[in-house]
Amino acid sequence: MSSTSTARVTPTPARSRRRGRRMINGLPAPSAFESVAKAIFLTIVCALVVVPFIGIISTSLASPAQVTKAGGFVLLPKSINLTAYKSIFVGGVVTRALWISIGVTVVGTALSLLLTAMLGWALSRKGTFGNHVLLLLVLVSLLFSPGMIPSYLVVKQFGLLDSLLALIIPTCVSAFNVIVVRAFFVGLPDELLDSARIDGATEWQLFRHIGVPLSRAVLTVVGLFYGVGYWNSFFNALLYISDSSKWPLQLVLRTYVVDSTQLGAQDLGTSEALPPQTSIQMAILVISIIPILVVYPFLQRHFAKGMLTGAIKG
Repeated sequence: MSSTSTARVTPTPARSRRRGRRMINGLPAPSAFESVAKAIFLTIVCALVVVPFIGIISTSLASPAQVTKAGGFVLLPKSINLTAYKSIFVGGVVTRALWISIGVTVVGTALSLLLTAMLGWALSRKGTFGNHVLLLLVLVSLLFSPGMIPSYLVVKQFGLLDSLLALIIPTCVSAFNVIVVRAFFVGLPDELLDSARIDGATEWQLFRHIGVPLSRAVLTVVGLFYGVGYWNSFFNALLYISDSSKWPLQLVLRTYVVDSTQLGAQDLGTSEALPPQTSIQMAILVISIIPILVVYPFLQRHFAKGMLTGAIKG
């Protein structure tokens, strides 16, 4: 017999047991019991996430009579009633807080993106004056937080108490985001930048016309991080803002929803009869959630691309 003949492989018991099962990508397909168990488990998990959210929206849209009858939580409203939303949009504390949150989020995100991109570009350029020292300071600030009392004293020393700037400046630049943006800028081809320098481009022109356009995906992800942070932040307002007329929406949400403080007609700026407090609280909660849900789908494509940027070299 020739030495090149192949030997017959005796199937092992494990292979024999799997021989009757359908294979998917080289692996045995799950049995019917496993598929049903996974479907039931995922359905329960989805229900635990979705049902409370549906209940919040339904309670805010249900009629006052139905909310009162249901004891404060409605899963499916019999009819659409916008009384709760009309009450909070008359021009009282909720409307004012909503505009403050929008302004702080837009201005803070734009300023944070600009400073983060500029600092990341400066730290990525070799030979920049003080490059290593500044990078070390960024890393130290990432590892060690100054703490609540020193931060409060610094804000007070600069006269920012009871100012909307106190909601922006203390968290204007994130060390983590700077490092992410710097890592992307470091990966830019040197040949591209050198060719632009030969054509007479200044460092600002390199940053504006090459760095920023190529880093659009990364900056979108960083901007989403900043935007969500500004929108959801309430602790800085709780710490630095004592004037209730300057409260952002999240602090109003915490005061009137989490702490269950009663909202009166005077707070909402209306003289009409108010719907149940639960309806008003759920309406405020929906308003605080909707902007992120509206913006995220448009940024999802850039978010996925930005998270993968730099993960694969080639």
